[in-house]
Amino acid sequence: MTDIIRLGISTCPNDTFTFHALMNRLVDWRGLEFHVELLDIQQLNKRLFVGDFDVAKASFHAALLLADTTVVLPCGSALGFGVGPLLLSAEQNATPDASEQVTLCPGEHTTAALLFRLFYPDTTQIQHVVFSEIMPMLKRRQADFGVCIHEGRFTWQNERLGLVEDLGARWEQETRYPLPLGGIVAQRTLPQDITARVRAVIQDSLHFALADRNSALPTMRKYAQEFDDDVLMKHVDLYVNDWTLDLGDSGQAALHELSDRAVSIGLVNDTARRLEVFRS
Repeated sequence: MTDIIRLGISTCPNDTFTFHALMNRLVDWRGLEFHVELLDIQQLNKRLFVGDFDVAKASFHAALLLADTTVVLPCGSALGFGVGPLLLSAEQNATPDASEQVTLCPGEHTTAALLFRLFYPDTTQIQHVVFSEIMPMLKRRQADFGVCIHEGRFTWQNERLGLVEDLGARWEQETRYPLPLGGIVAQRTLPQDITARVRAVIQDSLHFALADRNSALPTMRKYAQEFDDDVLMKHVDLYVNDWTLDLGDSGQAALHELSDRAVSIGLVNDTARRLEVFRS
């Protein structure tokens, strides 16, 4: 009997690049059957909380809250230097410093929202919207600030918005670790041999894309908010790196640092399990 894996990934270019070969069965599925859904990252987080997926991309913020029921796969993660979300403003040279100001974040359990809470505690009201709505709402002056992720990192200047701070750069300066944004988590209830096969298929899919980068473009275009191929590949260049192939020691250290800082602001209690990376 074939083991069915309910797999959820995001629509962002680094995921559609990494999973292109898996989605199109261009690599060996190793006796598994993948049922794949592509969703916004916050939708993925919400669906994980109710157990809809066996394996899924999750914000590391959400993964922290799910650490007792999931394990992080060593491949497929998005972390690194120069990859962080940007805090943008509707007005030039503005700073979040008043309780009545409104900041848009791309989802309650996104790592972007966690970073904003770490660096700007109790300064503004937070509203959560789909990431693709943040810059349009800022342009319409429907909010004062917004935490921008994905392709918007490369296109925000065209919208005549202000840059308050690169939250990822601040993380790097304070911790000296790469910024952990999101990773692939698997339910702890999966047998270890199945989790190991899932990991191997994801690694095969990523190697396939890296060997022929342009082959993934049709899949990336299908789901991207930004259709310019140069922007899509810039996204891949930024978010697909050695840590995507394997988290390694420095990647795991970054996850532990994020866990410690989440404890410091009361996101999780000090008895919570740290993010554990699957090793077979």
